[in-house]
Amino acid sequence: MNILIVGAGGREYAIGLALSKDEKVEKIYFAPGNGATDMLGENIGISDFSKLADFACSHGVDLTIVGPEGPLVEGIVDIFEARELTIFGPSKQAAQLEGSKIFMKNFLKRHRIPTAPYIETDRLQEAYAFIESLETPVVVKADGLCGGKGVIIAQSHDEAKKAAEEMLSGNAFGHAGTRIVIEAFLDGYELSVFAICDGEEYVILPAAQDHKRLLNNDQGPNTGGMGAYAPTPLVNDAIYKKLEERVIVPTLEGMKAEDMPFKGVLFMGVMVVDGEPMILEYNVRFGDPECEVLMPLLKSPASELFYKAATGNLKSAEIRFHEAYAVGVVMASKGYPYQSSPLAEIIIDDIHHEELAEHTHIAYAGVTRGEDQKLYASGGRVLVCIGMAETLAQAQKRAYMLVGQIHFVGKQCRTDIAYQALQGG
Repeated sequence: MNILIVGAGGREYAIGLALSKDEKVEKIYFAPGNGATDMLGENIGISDFSKLADFACSHGVDLTIVGPEGPLVEGIVDIFEARELTIFGPSKQAAQLEGSKIFMKNFLKRHRIPTAPYIETDRLQEAYAFIESLETPVVVKADGLCGGKGVIIAQSHDEAKKAAEEMLSGNAFGHAGTRIVIEAFLDGYELSVFAICDGEEYVILPAAQDHKRLLNNDQGPNTGGMGAYAPTPLVNDAIYKKLEERVIVPTLEGMKAEDMPFKGVLFMGVMVVDGEPMILEYNVRFGDPECEVLMPLLKSPASELFYKAATGNLKSAEIRFHEAYAVGVVMASKGYPYQSSPLAEIIIDDIHHEELAEHTHIAYAGVTRGEDQKLYASGGRVLVCIGMAETLAQAQKRAYMLVGQIHFVGKQCRTDIAYQALQGG
């Protein structure tokens, strides 16, 4: 089987790494990939979706897997399917679940899926009135894609009003913010739950927890994610059951009824409030860095999961997971998330420790290969160190042992990934 992976981050590297260990997979292509994906397959410099479909046809690609949300929202799946190419991901219409927060919130309302009270508006006075009706904090969201930065949790009514004004004027997020969602703040603990869907059937992956803030104890600015772990003991069978009955099943039935069956990754941003799961948001692809800890937990062949979901055949799949924990620690560049940093050579110590060699690995993200063939840190989030073990504490220890083996100028990371679960909540 020849597979094409669209994307360039740690998420795409992690998917490629899982597929590289799959005996059914012969060749992996990355478009465009990063400086380290060439260790797993071949990078190709094609960004135009139609030309990418031409490449898939001419190179016998059996399956295309789309990593980031951008190409999905822009309709890459529709272009490939029009050419009768097998591709994993939702259609342009279905991708609105992430592409438009207004579409998503209204969908949740139509299908009685639990979420926070909200309004959608493009009128400032209406926004002000609703903000005043809520207790603080208040959540203000731009409608469109903003690279994960279009959500403001305002600590006062004045701050919320200023955020709404900045968005609606176009100053904050351009066209993506000219319609907004204002919603009540949900106080609980946050989870990332992923379901692989084929339009009708689904497979739930082990629940993960992401760490969005830059600094320990969830302090500092929001980032794309500084680490994650899975499975989280903060989810019990009762919460999984509620998510299936109240969220996943009505979502798949609702999307099918509205003539846009959902195929791909349904990423549920969940807030658990007093034991009740509430939907914060939907994404239509794997989270990053959650993907980096979920892929190594997959025991059955990765190609089977992706291919059978893409071809509407999940019912026949036997998907199994390791009885283990995975912890991923993001190592970021010096200026992240405020500014870019100069290239810095990545130096990895020789690993002689048997425990590290067997139970840890790196998922590369913001890296580039120099003319000297060395790897350099080039992006904000440079790589993820993953540790696996039978206990969460041991997986965390191994991940940080690996962190200690990796060096580049200005490296930064949190030292408390998985702290909530290890402290008991």
